[in-house]
Amino acid sequence: MRTIFSTVEIAGHSRVAPSNMDSCVTMHIQRALAKMTAIYFDLDGTLTDPKLGMTRSIQYALSKLDLAVPPADELTWCIGPPLLPSFKTLLNRDDLAHKALSLYRERYADIGLFENVIYPGIENVLSELAQSGHRLFVATGKPTVYAERIIGHFEMTAYFEHVFGSELDGQRTDKTELLSYALRTARVDPSQARMIGDRSHDMIAARNNGMTAVGVLYGYGSKEELVDAGAHQVCATPQGLLDHVS
Repeated sequence: MRTIFSTVEIAGHSRVAPSNMDSCVTMHIQRALAKMTAIYFDLDGTLTDPKLGMTRSIQYALSKLDLAVPPADELTWCIGPPLLPSFKTLLNRDDLAHKALSLYRERYADIGLFENVIYPGIENVLSELAQSGHRLFVATGKPTVYAERIIGHFEMTAYFEHVFGSELDGQRTDKTELLSYALRTARVDPSQARMIGDRSHDMIAARNNGMTAVGVLYGYGSKEELVDAGAHQVCATPQGLLDHVS
C-alpha cells in the first residue's frame, strides 16, 4: 500500500510526515518540541549595542521640541525599557511624550536602527547553540518591524525561529506580556525555557512566566539591578552564555 506524505507545521518547524499519521504521533512530536530547551534573547544590550542610534534619535526628538539635549552618556538608561514611559520621565511632561516618540521614530526608522553594532562573540554563541539543537527566539520590547530589520541587517535571521517584538501602537511593550505571548505562540514549556537579557524588566518578565532568567553584564544593566530583579544566573561575556545554557 502506498503511503502519501505531506508537510506538517509544528511550532514553527516544518516536518514531512505521512498524511495518515496518527494524531497521537503528532502529539508526541509537539510534546518533544515543547521539551527542547528554548532560549529567548533580548535584542538591545544583549545581541547588539544600540547606543549610538538610540541616543542620537532621542537627542533628535528633544532638539525638534526645542528642549535641552543631554549628552549621549546621560541617556543610556533609556536603552531597554519601553520608550514611551522613558520619554515621560525624561520630559517630566506626559503631554509631550507621544510627540517625542513620534519624532524619535522619524529618525530611528531610517538611520538610527543601523547605528548599531553586534556584540563580539554573539555570532559564535548563536551558531553553537543552534548546532546543539536549541530553539532560539528574539524577544524584545522594540517594535517587531524594527527588530526584524536589525536581525536581518546583521545576518542573524537564520539562527532564530521567530522574532517577537511589540507593535507600533504599543501592544506587547510590557515584557511579561510579550514573553507570555511568545511562549504560547511557539508552544514552549516555560520550565524548559531561558530568557537572556541585560535589564531588570527581562529578569522580572522571565520570573513572571516561570522561565529561567539569565542576566548579561556587557549590556546596560548592572549586576545589582539584575540580581535584585531575580536573575537566576549572571554572566559577564557573550561566550559565558554557553556555560549557562548548553
